[in-house]
Amino acid sequence: MLTFTIRRLILSIPTLLFISLVIFLLLQLAPGDPMAQVPLTVPPEVKQKMREALGLGQPLHVQYYKWMVQFFWIEPQVLFDHWFGTTFAEGKQRVISWQTRSPVMDIVVQRMPQTLWVVGLSYIVGILIALPIGIYSAYRQYSVFDQTGTFITMIGFSIPPFFTGPLLIVLFSVQLGWLPSIYDTTLVVTDWATFKLQFFQMIMPVMVLALQTTAQLSRYMRSSMLDNLGQDYVRTARAKGLREGVVVMVHVLRNSMIPVITVIALGVPAIFGGAIITENVFKVNGIGQLLLTALFANDIPMVMTLTFIFAILIVLFNLIADVLYGVLDPRIRYD
Repeated sequence: MLTFTIRRLILSIPTLLFISLVIFLLLQLAPGDPMAQVPLTVPPEVKQKMREALGLGQPLHVQYYKWMVQFFWIEPQVLFDHWFGTTFAEGKQRVISWQTRSPVMDIVVQRMPQTLWVVGLSYIVGILIALPIGIYSAYRQYSVFDQTGTFITMIGFSIPPFFTGPLLIVLFSVQLGWLPSIYDTTLVVTDWATFKLQFFQMIMPVMVLALQTTAQLSRYMRSSMLDNLGQDYVRTARAKGLREGVVVMVHVLRNSMIPVITVIALGVPAIFGGAIITENVFKVNGIGQLLLTALFANDIPMVMTLTFIFAILIVLFNLIADVLYGVLDPRIRYD
């Protein structure tokens, strides 16, 4: 397992390099000039210095090399300096946003807590709801619970977030007045009153994202459980006199989780991407809203960095899923 993990980590390096090159070349084809938003009163020589600071006007391979050095070498040094109070990255050129003229990673770090609160919590809630529904639906196949769950999850999976989000706002904010329609990112939890405000403003965005996760995972869980409930080892376990709960929750569930783990692991980057719409509907000042704003502003360094971070998450959680295979099923060996 350790050898496999190390080999996959080494293999991921050229994979990420290739992905970064593709992202860079595609975004270079985008039209627009970051200097277009600079006021006309700024002197031409100042604009030229700003253009050089942003790395514009240089050959593509030079821009790509500088971006790679900044992302993989200088930004980790900035993080190390922040943690340990050193000065390794002092005075070095970082990845600069065309829109804000400030370091991209500083903005990402500022936005990340809001995204983790909303998106991370919604994914956890979705998993905790989806797995029991899928397990019980498979065990009670074609029952009223199973058919009701199938109907609800199909609706949840079919309706996009840009519809469910405004629908919840109209229902719970406009009509009933129970929940706030806009997420206050400046709210700081200091006492019970602010904690209740934070809890209430998170309900709707978490519900919208968790609905998508629950609808998808419960179907995968149900299908995987049905495949294993009819296997010979289940009949053998029952014939030996094992309690039904042990058969279902230990033997069947463990084997059924193997394909579901892939969906859960690969769903982590996908849920961050899916949060782009939800964050904009509820005005959550997170990564999704940042990416959409950068796309509208033609902020190539910001878009490139965020897209590459999503690619890193996909490669990383692919590796985590492969490792968990061996943990859940000892029959799997990576030789």
